[in-house]
Amino acid sequence: MRKALEHLDVRGTVVIGEGERDEAPMLYIGETFGSGGKASAELDVALDPLEGTNLCANGHNNALSVIAVAERGNFLHAPDTYMDKVAVGPDCRGLLRYEMSTREKVEIVARAKNKSLRETTVCILERDRHRTIISELRSLGCRIVLIGDGDVSAAIATCNPETGIDLLLGSGGAPEGVISAAAMRCLGGDFIGKLLWRSDEEKSRAAKMGIKDFDKIYSVEELARGPVMFCATGVTDGSWLRGVKFFGGGCTTNSIVMRSSSGTIREVSTRHHFATKPASGAIL
Repeated sequence: MRKALEHLDVRGTVVIGEGERDEAPMLYIGETFGSGGKASAELDVALDPLEGTNLCANGHNNALSVIAVAERGNFLHAPDTYMDKVAVGPDCRGLLRYEMSTREKVEIVARAKNKSLRETTVCILERDRHRTIISELRSLGCRIVLIGDGDVSAAIATCNPETGIDLLLGSGGAPEGVISAAAMRCLGGDFIGKLLWRSDEEKSRAAKMGIKDFDKIYSVEELARGPVMFCATGVTDGSWLRGVKFFGGGCTTNSIVMRSSSGTIREVSTRHHFATKPASGAIL
């Protein structure tokens, strides 16, 4: 991914990446890329070369390689902390507020989709911190999909009726929240996030990134403003994209490219030949 970014005729900055400079050798937060001059576009990118590392390592579904692009300054510069998240598809856009109880959120989604609570499916990361929410969902009789990792793909799934996922709840990584918001902008879905701080040191780093209100509840437009593009390639098979499939001397990949301004969604299937692949290119 880094090799491909280096050759673009832009002036780019990584605002969501593999970590901060002292934690990541490349694609770190604040790293610049591109071969463009003063007249070239100034862009920010939010990326995760492998979203769902554990999913990939264990051969599970829904590992992705993702990148989102916006004009300079239009992504929230989120530190590596947690974010409490709510994600729904286009048919529920604008209906939910962060302050609502779990029951209220599920009931509103069920009504909007003309479903009973027992027919409504909520996706949530399987973590000890979510025990209370999971218990409440079970008491409501909802269907629950527990995932080990990969809440970017889970957020996207709420916009695809074929997945059966109606609502994403719970906390996960804040950088992944910004990437999810970019995808939801392109898909017409809705996303709400609130940063969850674990220490004063995290708040201090966030302040240096420009965050002033530590209790702010962010709308999807505040996380990813203006025209946004989102691209993803399947690493393992998933609910939307097939994973990488190898053959002798090459592989096939399946990707999706989306634009918020037009709502255009392009699905791209590519056959790569390693012997003739340009050295400067990227497989995924």
